[in-house]
Amino acid sequence: MAKAPVDAPLARGELRASDADRERVAERLREAVAEGRLDMEEFDVRLGAAYAARTYGDLVPLTRDLPESTGGAAPAPAPVGGRGGRVGRVGVEATSRGAFALFGGFARRGRWAVGKVFTAFAMWGGGEIDLREADFEDRETVVRCFTIWGGISVVVPPELRVRVSGVGIMGGFGGDQLFDGPPDSPQVTVKGLALMGGVGVRRKERKGEKRRLKEERKRGELED
Repeated sequence: MAKAPVDAPLARGELRASDADRERVAERLREAVAEGRLDMEEFDVRLGAAYAARTYGDLVPLTRDLPESTGGAAPAPAPVGGRGGRVGRVGVEATSRGAFALFGGFARRGRWAVGKVFTAFAMWGGGEIDLREADFEDRETVVRCFTIWGGISVVVPPELRVRVSGVGIMGGFGGDQLFDGPPDSPQVTVKGLALMGGVGVRRKERKGEKRRLKEERKRGELED
């Protein structure tokens, strides 16, 4: 069998898909469930295939029979400064507006863009929402967390303004808290319900910032 030249361009369907590509498809599938176009069984099958996809060709069939999303385009992103060099950009098109875990788990971490309203649900499972490297669709974001016999962890950078207000029934939501940040920082409100489960919000330095602080401590020890 003749082999294609090494430098022959690949068809789009053969190109490797990125995490953002997989997340866009996953978000469209979530919208399809909310619109009544997919039932939960088919949604679970397609969602698993989306996160396992390696190429664009693997992703295309998952939404081929679904109409385009009606969501509007976001305004041009505006950078927001902060200690550690970056809090997040505001006005970025959202790559995810929700997450779902049933007898399993989900994770939103790394470089991603959170929708103005982000809804997470975990039943007999768990999830992580890491906002340390996230961008934002809007300056004020609401993260709604609902868990039944499960747990959701929300991780935020020190510079982000965060308000926590939720209800725990035979579980915990961490109470009402207000984390201050720079005036120009986006604000995130975490709310929802934990039934025989838990939702926790904690501050944590970014990996790059942790490395920088560690190097500064080392330099200080050497100088001493």
